[in-house]
Amino acid sequence: GRWAYEANSPTVIIDVGPVPWDWFGADLNGAKGVITKTRSMSSQTVDPKIKHHSRLNFNLAEMEAGDVEDQGWPILTDSSGNLTEGVGYNLFTVTNGVIRTPNDTSILQGVSRGYVFELAEQLGIEVVEEDLQPYDLYTADEAFFSSTPYCVLPVTSFDKRDIGDGKPGPVFKQLMSAWSERVGVDVVGQAEKQYQKML
Repeated sequence: GRWAYEANSPTVIIDVGPVPWDWFGADLNGAKGVITKTRSMSSQTVDPKIKHHSRLNFNLAEMEAGDVEDQGWPILTDSSGNLTEGVGYNLFTVTNGVIRTPNDTSILQGVSRGYVFELAEQLGIEVVEEDLQPYDLYTADEAFFSSTPYCVLPVTSFDKRDIGDGKPGPVFKQLMSAWSERVGVDVVGQAEKQYQKML
């Protein structure tokens, strides 16, 4: 309405908290993904490039994933059934050595996602943006997420089906090793230490 523009200025909120302990275990053994019935918001409703927290659908997807898999990580789909994104993370699959990720038309173009593209190029690994269906994920050799708190995170199962051999894959390991080298921190080693402390 007409009042929305009166005397409004940007607000910056910084929310700092500890990394959830289950992330450390997922760094080592892989996350358990769940494709939810809850859909992503249509890009015709909200521009996916806008980073906002008005995401009731994300909360519903989290609850739905938790009902399917203990500590399940949700992946949403668009109205055509194409895979989109998770709750604060982007999705990648690996098939025949090629990294594939959903088109950026209905996802937040994450900074970490962009860095995966950069690292992959430096490592000589092809990255393809395309529509991905659940079948493409179930039949992939590997899968992983990207997000700022954990860089890249292996996904070893989806909907209780192993991805590849059910272990973090070689392309994920290459990317994580390169990422750790660039930032000067052994990300997985650090996660392992924290995970052992919390057991």
